[in-house]
Amino acid sequence: MREEADIEIVGQCANGLEAITAIEEQHPDVIFLDIQMPGLNGFEMLEALGRDNLPFVVFVTAYDEYAVKAFEVHALDYLLKPFDRSRLQDCLARVRKQRHSANGNLHELLEQFRPKEYLSRFVVKTRGRVLLLKIDDVDSLEASGNYVELRSGKQSYLVRETLNDVERKLDPQRFARVHRSTIVNLDRIQELQPWSHGDFIVVLKDGAKLRLSRRYRQNLKAITGE
Repeated sequence: MREEADIEIVGQCANGLEAITAIEEQHPDVIFLDIQMPGLNGFEMLEALGRDNLPFVVFVTAYDEYAVKAFEVHALDYLLKPFDRSRLQDCLARVRKQRHSANGNLHELLEQFRPKEYLSRFVVKTRGRVLLLKIDDVDSLEASGNYVELRSGKQSYLVRETLNDVERKLDPQRFARVHRSTIVNLDRIQELQPWSHGDFIVVLKDGAKLRLSRRYRQNLKAITGE
């Protein structure tokens, strides 16, 4: 990058977990991100970072099938390996232009570019480490301010997303909204107990109790028989 006086490399990472820590510490303007990485792929790494203060992203990969999708949704740029210096300079020019544009919208790009697959695990940052929590191990999810609280057995974890955003990523055959602030893993339901005004109490296998409001009763129609 000697020819690019305004470019400074602040870090290099071997995998997605290292990248999360480095990005949160260094706050770079742009990251050059591979898709296939150990531990977390590029998309999962972006999920772990959350929506706030995301840097611009240039994908760098040998997989041309992702490149086609990227250009279809007007990705910031996509470097297909191998590439030469001229191609890299073109990319940096695009980064500079986008960085100074008031119309740059990386979040919209990520939403369109993300594979249409249901979430298989959460990436949770807790006590200075990164935990990979399998979706099967989540009992319930509850809104908690600007976060979602994931409950797994006796443990609970916070992820910085809205409940609505998380709900869109969950398989509706496995998870259902039972209250405006609660989603439940259907495999964890032990029984439903009638409560009042058409509401139910959802009893999980570990004894935890959640409210099923009348508004969301249709989501458990197969269980309630109504």
